[in-house]
Formats: sequence, structure tokens, C-alpha cells
Amino acid sequence: MQACASNGTEYSASIRDGYTKMREAGAAARELLVAAAAARLAVPAGELTAQNGTITHKSSGKSVTYGEVATEAAKLEVPAEIPLKEKSAWTILGKPQERIDMFAKATGAPIFGIDVSFPDMLYGTVKMSPRFWAKPVKSDLSKAEKMPGVVKIVPIETSYASGFGVIANNTWAAFQAAEAIEVEWGVAEYPADSAGVTKALHDAIGAEGSALRNDGDVDAAFADAPRDKMIEAEYAVPFLAHACMEPMNATARLKDGVLDIWSPNQFPTLTRYLCAGVAGVERDKTNVHTTFMGGGFGRRGEMDFSLYATILAKETGGRPIKVTWTREEDIRHDVYRPAALGRFRARIGDDGLPVAVDMRIAAPSIVASMLRRVFPSVSPMGPDKLIVEGAYDQPYTIPNYRVSAHKADAATMHVGAWRSVGNSYNGFFHESFLDEVAAAGKLDPVEMRLKLMARFPAALAVVDKVAKMAKWGETLPAGKARGFAFTLSFGSWVGEIVQIADTPSGIRIEKVWIAADLGTAIDPRIVEAQLFSAAIYGMSAAMGQEITFAGGMVEQSNFHDFDAMCINQCPAFEVAILENYHKMGGAGEVGTPPAVAALANAVSALTGKRVRSLPISKQAAFA
Repeated sequence: MQACASNGTEYSASIRDGYTKMREAGAAARELLVAAAAARLAVPAGELTAQNGTITHKSSGKSVTYGEVATEAAKLEVPAEIPLKEKSAWTILGKPQERIDMFAKATGAPIFGIDVSFPDMLYGTVKMSPRFWAKPVKSDLSKAEKMPGVVKIVPIETSYASGFGVIANNTWAAFQAAEAIEVEWGVAEYPADSAGVTKALHDAIGAEGSALRNDGDVDAAFADAPRDKMIEAEYAVPFLAHACMEPMNATARLKDGVLDIWSPNQFPTLTRYLCAGVAGVERDKTNVHTTFMGGGFGRRGEMDFSLYATILAKETGGRPIKVTWTREEDIRHDVYRPAALGRFRARIGDDGLPVAVDMRIAAPSIVASMLRRVFPSVSPMGPDKLIVEGAYDQPYTIPNYRVSAHKADAATMHVGAWRSVGNSYNGFFHESFLDEVAAAGKLDPVEMRLKLMARFPAALAVVDKVAKMAKWGETLPAGKARGFAFTLSFGSWVGEIVQIADTPSGIRIEKVWIAADLGTAIDPRIVEAQLFSAAIYGMSAAMGQEITFAGGMVEQSNFHDFDAMCINQCPAFEVAILENYHKMGGAGEVGTPPAVAALANAVSALTGKRVRSLPISKQAAFA
């Protein structure tokens, strides 16, 4: 959704952040309109009803519209106490509403950032260092500067990256000129290849970490554990790009001391703050026009594309410039979901349940990387809980339960928020390992989780619901299998079951069942769509996506080597939305973590070989 709060849209918090504020604002407006109508009609406010834009005095038949008394209402004092409707009286909230944005989106209307157009507009693109934070050692712009349509080539130097911006009369000319720039880049300050990244993760996981969950006495529980009652496993996931359908872009105009920037961004306030500084104008002279986004997933919470457009706008003599990245520039200059490594061990009790679990998780710090890009003068302090979210905060009761975060500083490059952040890989780690624990304890994976969740009614209801939806436990035909996973993330409790089938052309995902408790679902139809979308996003990554490095540079460049699920691969979905929990949870990201683990667990059940690293395509083919 578009930003409804001043700070931005992140962490599945837009509705949670705006819910009470917007209800109170609406209720206050209603009270003021009624008060103004009472004065206009000379009747007691308590005798008026406000509905469908009209305020009516039933006994006299008098009425006024909201618009007729709006000016008078605006002059009144906002009441200190604002009564809110009980949920039972809601007429809009909690019910599916028609999407007013869908016609424009379905018909290709010019509503996205990349569609912005002005009569006197220039066009641009960027060529940034393919090694993060490395600078140009030497360059030759002469060939690019002489190309038809090129207006100017300017250096770009920011806390994000160094490189060049091309200003041209059309986008194609800008793309061609950027390609023609000859430049030698500096070396990377992080491991140059994927093998080096893996080594950095192993080094980090072997070092001391920060335990964000430490129940009982884990060391003592393992000290005398019989070998036949212990299991150990190591899991790994790669870096991932966001791969938004709309490549990064922004349009900027700096004219008469005023900066206007049209940007498909998730943080308009921060965009204004940073772009104003780059342009050298006051914030009250900076206007951010937030357009629709052709995919965000956390990527458009970054500032680079808006900053680069602002820098180029300083060189255009007051003309607007639309700066569009090539797909290759987009894929190779992302802020990636971190690669991560998990090392796990469990002690199984005589009843098959785990009596001790020790989880060590290593990853580059998103917080440290983000601060370096956006606020480089601020140093990160303390543990980064994002490394272990989705593992340390799950609703399972195990007597001895430790989850520790291990910062892989040596592998820190451009990493950032990717749909569901740390939950995206910890959901896979945690729930896949619990499946291994269930197998070792000779327990059904759903039944084991229900026992471990006994103290959490919301979790129990979700797991019970999704199991009943899928008829979990029924005998499946040969060549079919199911996997289950649960993740509590962003305040929402989500269980998913994935059914797959072995076909001559590979594994086909047939159906996905999802049960989710968000506490309160403001629009169930949108929640359902978000759960579909998030699950597909997660399964796409699990099936075949990875970002690898060679020579300090990203190897992937476009959808031919970083693709998502195609429509013919998408399964049928069945969704149940529960509203048992007393607090509201998020919706936009919560379907991703369990989808990854449920798919991996299904493949393990089908093939008999445990999936411990992603993408799954390295050990199984998909139809």
C-alpha cells in the first residue's frame, strides 16, 4: 500500500501504525461535522445521524451534507474524548472493499514512477561501481560523451556508491552511453567470491555470538546427552535480490531553489531529508511526490535511486530529468537479502520431544550495512536481532532453548530488508530443523508442534485450522508429498502446508493451504492477496533464486538468471483468516517465511533427502 504515515511503509507496519490514528482522525472529523450541522440546523447534536456523506435530523427531516458544513467544522475545537465505533458496528472496516486502484493498474495507466513525464524532460541513467563502496581508479568518458543524444556525464559520489550519471535526450541514448564509459574500478573490501563469503559465515558462526533467547541451561543439557538422542544439522541460504518488476527510477527537478522529486519510494520523509541535503536546499523547499511502486519488498525503502536523480537534476539547468536504471544495473546494485548460515543441534527426550535446542545463526548485519549507506556517521551498537528474528521469537516451549546471533562482519556488503527480512531465512532454518527433530523423535511434525505450542492459543488455533483444511495425516497417492511450517512474524501467526507431486518434467507445486491470525483483518480480500503474493515470493526464492559473487561483483544480471515462478507453476491456494489474537499483526510479509520451509519440508518428504540449503533446484528439478 502507499505510505499512510509520515515515516514510511516497512516491516508490515502500515496498517498497524495507522489503524488507531486514522480511526481517531475520522471519528474526530465526524464529531466536528455533526457539531457544525447541529449549529446550522439548530438541533441537539445527539439527535443527528451521520451516514453516507449526509447528516440527518430524523424527526424534522432536515439534513446537510458533509461538504456544506465542512468549513464551519474546521473552525471548531477537536474534542478531548473521541468515541470510536465498536467492531460490531463497522460497516467498512473488516469487510472486503472494491479496489479503486485496480482499473488503472490493469489498463497500464501512467501511475508508476517510471511513467512520469514532462514536456521539457531530460533522461538519464547511472553506471555505478559493481564492487560496493569501491571507487573508480581511472576512467575515460570521451567515447560516451560523443555519442548522439548525450548531454552530459557527471560523477556520482554518495555513501551508497561511486560512479557516473548520464544525462541525455532519451533513455536509450543514456543506456548506450553508460555502456560506452570505460572505467577501472577499485577492489572489493569484502570477500571477492561466494566461496569467500561462505568462509566468512563459517568463521563468524564459530566465534562468540549474542544469545537473544537462552532458556534453561543448554550447555548442561547437552553435556551428558547420549549420541543416539542428539541430532545436528547445518543450513545455508544465499544472497537474494528483490528483482522488482519496475526497475529503480526517479524523476527530479531543481528549479528556482525548489526541489521536486517523483519517486516510487517507501520512505518519503527520509527521501526529502536526504535529497534536500544533496541538492543544497531547505527541506521546506523539497517536495516528494510518491508514485505507485512496481514492486517494493523493502528495496524502495532505500535512497540511492532518489539521490542519484537529485544529483543529476543539479546539472540540468532547471529541467526535470527522469533517471531509469537498466535491469542489469538494478540486479547488480541491489541491497540483498543476506546470505546466512545456521548450525543446529537438539537433544531428544524419551517422549520424542526436544528437551534442548541450540541454534547458532550467522549473517551480515542489515543494520550495520543500512547505517553505512544512509547515516554513515552513526555506528551500530549491540546485537542485531534481525539476524535471528524468526528463530529466537517463536512460540515453542522447550526446556533448554538457545538462539544466538553471529555477525559476519567480513561478509557485510549491500544487504538490506527483503520481504520478511530475517524471518525469510530463519523460517526455513527453524521449521526445517524442527521437522528433523520430529523425524528423530518419531513424531508427526504437526502433532509435535502442537505439543510445543501448548502455551500459545493463537498458534494452536492456526496450526489446527490449517491441518484440518489440508486434511493433514490422510494417505496421499504415490508420488505426492506435503510439508508443513509455522512462523510468527510481524505480530501474525501463520501456518502453511504445501503439497507437491513428482511428474515426468519435475516437481510440481499443486496446492498451498494457509491459515493466518492477524488479530484484526481490515480488508480480508487484500489480506488474502498479500498471503498469496508473499507465499509465491518465498517459493520463487526457494525454488531457484540466488545471487553469487565473482571478482567482487554480482554474477546475475537479469531475469534469465534470476527468475521468479511463472504463472503456470503457481499452485492453487486455500486461505483461512483468523481473528483470535488480541493485537493486530501485519499482512504484507507474513506469508513468505513458512512458504519456504513448507516447500522444503515437502521436497524432503517426497525425495527422502533433507533440504538444508537453498535454492532447492540444486538438488531437485521443478516442472
